[in-house]
Amino acid sequence: MSEEKWTVKFVIFRKKGDQPARYDSYVLEVDPEEYVIDGVERIWAFHDRSLIFAHACHHSTCGACGMRVNDVEKLTCITKIRDVTTNGGTLKIEPMRNFPIIGDLVVDMTRMYAAMDRVHAKAVHPLSAAPLEGEDIRPPRDVPRNNGDEYLRLADCIECGLCISACPVAGTAENYLGPAVLAAAQLQGLKHNPDLLDVVDCADGLWRCHSAYECTAVCPSNVDPGWRIMDLRRQVVGERLKRWFVKA
Repeated sequence: MSEEKWTVKFVIFRKKGDQPARYDSYVLEVDPEEYVIDGVERIWAFHDRSLIFAHACHHSTCGACGMRVNDVEKLTCITKIRDVTTNGGTLKIEPMRNFPIIGDLVVDMTRMYAAMDRVHAKAVHPLSAAPLEGEDIRPPRDVPRNNGDEYLRLADCIECGLCISACPVAGTAENYLGPAVLAAAQLQGLKHNPDLLDVVDCADGLWRCHSAYECTAVCPSNVDPGWRIMDLRRQVVGERLKRWFVKA
């Protein structure tokens, strides 16, 4: 932390139940090296205990603290105040879009989690099933590679929902699977999970995507869902052609 102090105005979205939405303002003295979630926590601790927000790990692992900061989807635990405003500036904090609002800054992500189950997104493995340091860990033969030789990094989707909030299609198509779900399907691969073909190859699946790549722009884990959706289209076309030739 630095010794520098900024004065920042936090404008917080508020809504509970059937009450009309409103914005409440709080002026805080902050260290610009602090994170946005630190400011939100301070508002709750010292100004308004009725503020509802979610957080847990504070180091971009749980995905709980996703919000919109000055109209851009951010994981607030890794977003420094100095990166999104200036001394004397304003921070507008709102809940993610394209999800039902539970209260204030918290949204209901049930639909996304249910869709993740539909594409067999892997849950966190228990320690007994996880490979340990020193064990012989080899990626499958058909794992995509960068430039033909280096394996792509592990896609650490933390299911934060930022990509769905940023997706313009998710705002107009309620049943659209969404970038996080389609990226999870691509990760499973149609070769190993042929039953996924009918799940993703539909009107509300990967063909609904308009290739805006807003999802990739806001992803805090470098999953690159936009690219994964395009690759999943390639897989689907290949599988459909293969099945057509087999029938022929």
